Amino acid sequence: MIEVNIERQDDILAALITGRIDGSNVMQFEESIKDAIEEGDRAVVLDMENLTYISSAGLRAILMTAKTLQNRNAKFLLCSLSKSIREVFEVSGFDKIINIQPDRAQALAAIGAE
Repeated sequence: MIEVNIERQDDILAALITGRIDGSNVMQFEESIKDAIEEGDRAVVLDMENLTYISSAGLRAILMTAKTLQNRNAKFLLCSLSKSIREVFEVSGFDKIINIQPDRAQALAAIGAE
């Protein structure tokens, strides 16, 4: 089960992800994020504090979101990854191509600093 709670701060979209992202719900996850992103958004932060599992299908969805935002010159950051979720991003090499911050406050600060 996946839950995506959207919060907006001016032109920054923050999405709190709760549950698991796997083959059974990856389309729901992708649609939730895609539908939430507005044309004027300059940054998107996925807060993964409550994410318990991510499959390769979930990684692909995150990569596709990153590419879409890059094409629009919008920033894309992840934050608050648990140790096990962070390991998945490190093993896959995604930590080298996606900005990962320790928590949401630091993610928001990084947007301002970039």
